[in-house]
Amino acid sequence: MTYDFEVSDEIMAPASLIFDTWMSSAGHSAMTGGAAEIDPTVGGQYEAWDGYITGTTIALASGRRIVQSWRTTEFEPSDVDSQIEVLLEPVGEGTHVTIRHTKVPSGQLAYEQSGWRQSYFEPMREYFAGL
Repeated sequence: MTYDFEVSDEIMAPASLIFDTWMSSAGHSAMTGGAAEIDPTVGGQYEAWDGYITGTTIALASGRRIVQSWRTTEFEPSDVDSQIEVLLEPVGEGTHVTIRHTKVPSGQLAYEQSGWRQSYFEPMREYFAGL
């Protein structure tokens, strides 16, 4: 059994900068504080948070949308990959970032409850404020 959810936040940075940072090994690592290796092409593999998250990039729309398969070391071997869709919408001087996370194993509620906020939105806010 799986579930879907959506989380969002406002980040004070241009959508194009958030997109480019997310899809860069060095940028993603600096933005989150966890080591990342990213092939920034459709079909490219990635890992984030020191290998805790792995997946493949499924679709890209520069500065607007990232779609990736997503799984963590906590998934059971029988669990299908989940999927994230990162939507970037310019708002004033910042960007409204929405993450749609689908096909999440039912025992993995922490991603919705706090994981995205603590591991992405809070570090992103701090990282982009310092640029």
